[in-house]
Amino acid sequence: MNQILSGRYQIVGELGRGGFGITYIAEDLQRPGNPQCVVKLFEPASKDPYTLNAGKNLFDREAEALEKLGNHDQIPRLLAHFEDNQKFYLVQEYIEGHDLSEELLPNEQLTEAVVIQLLEEILEVLAFVHGEEVIHRDIKPSNIRRRKSDGKLVLIDFGAVKQVTTQVVNSQGQTKVTIAIGSPGYMPSEQSNRQPQFSSDVYAVGIIGIQALTGLFPIGIDFNTGEIDWRNFRSVRSKLANILDTMVRYDFRQRYPTAQLALQAVKTLSNPTHSHIPTSNQLPDTVIENSSHNSGKTNKILIAAGIAGIIAASAAILPNIVNYNSSNIRVENFSSYNKSDLGIKIKYPPTWQRQDIDNFITKEVVSFLSPQSGNNDFQEKVILSVEDYSGSLEQSKADFTKEINQGFSAAKIIETSSTTLAFKPASQIIYTWKDEENNLDLKNLQIWTLKGNKAYTLSYTAREDDYDKYISIVEEMINTFEIKD
Repeated sequence: MNQILSGRYQIVGELGRGGFGITYIAEDLQRPGNPQCVVKLFEPASKDPYTLNAGKNLFDREAEALEKLGNHDQIPRLLAHFEDNQKFYLVQEYIEGHDLSEELLPNEQLTEAVVIQLLEEILEVLAFVHGEEVIHRDIKPSNIRRRKSDGKLVLIDFGAVKQVTTQVVNSQGQTKVTIAIGSPGYMPSEQSNRQPQFSSDVYAVGIIGIQALTGLFPIGIDFNTGEIDWRNFRSVRSKLANILDTMVRYDFRQRYPTAQLALQAVKTLSNPTHSHIPTSNQLPDTVIENSSHNSGKTNKILIAAGIAGIIAASAAILPNIVNYNSSNIRVENFSSYNKSDLGIKIKYPPTWQRQDIDNFITKEVVSFLSPQSGNNDFQEKVILSVEDYSGSLEQSKADFTKEINQGFSAAKIIETSSTTLAFKPASQIIYTWKDEENNLDLKNLQIWTLKGNKAYTLSYTAREDDYDKYISIVEEMINTFEIKD
């Protein structure tokens, strides 16, 4: 108490402490009136020089991210960051008000209207955070403050910088993380396994919404499905319930991949004409999407990379670049698929199974699955998706490449190239990845073109060993794809 840090910040009280550090209230002695600020102390997990050096680099990098985030009115500004006596300090703007935990009282159920507004307010700020490619990692009521001056919610206490206190680095530069960052009950399984996604933050917001509706925390889990079991404790309209269920799916790939998409869905509850997202009971039972993307930016392709039980978005080298306008097309016996409202047509083998999807999250329109054979339960598939996109073809290639690198385990891009699709300039990309959950090495060819403000994407996915089995058929399918003028 009363210690002066960096010759400027005098500690006047303790706000809280936990496994990641201590938070103090301080006075800034170099500003008129000595206004209060928040000082956060982080101690590295080890004092050895390798950990200290890595910790400093990490601390500086995360401080830079917090500096950018502080440009948002509902995120505290970063005032300073420094190291002193092998300890790291952050100084941030003090937000006068109260934590959201004071509004979510045990056994008190808030109205649907209040909960919807609450979700919108949190997701608005979180969408900005995700747009800056930052995962908060510790969304919970005590890290959301109701600002006294205007009643707005302010998002505080970002988890990334806490990694300084959890990692140990050896002389070879290998890093070991000692503990997952997050809070029990609000932290989904992948985050517990130290693999947080943007949708991990969405999960936490969904839990807060369910907590506000039911007055319960923690909330029970259905051990048969692994999903949050809350509907028996509060009856709400089905659309709200479906959105919350999608936010808190056990599998992160079945959630809204970013706060921006979750926000779009929530906004339809208070304003059904807000966007093109379906209303009422049209929300899908399962939403599968590769997460880890920046959909806070409008020029973003949501890559629909897999459905039907296995997330399949992978690829391998083709012998040569395929010319998809080849006149050598053998489609006499193919069936036709026509979706007039999107102005698209494609032909497919009649022995293949067609699945109409119309998934408003992944933008997958339809998929075609190869015939099942023998003991192989994996079906090769071609997926067609149509997504809003306002950027250039070259920019979309960069977005897609980034999507793959961030979203898939052991992803390796083999090749990107220019081609044509539906007699329009197009791009294709080939990449590999490992489906760890199903222990599959998959192979994927993705090709897309742009027309107006839409991106039209075709994706072929197969096991690496079986990729060539249907590639000629897939090429014929791609050749038949049409986009009406």
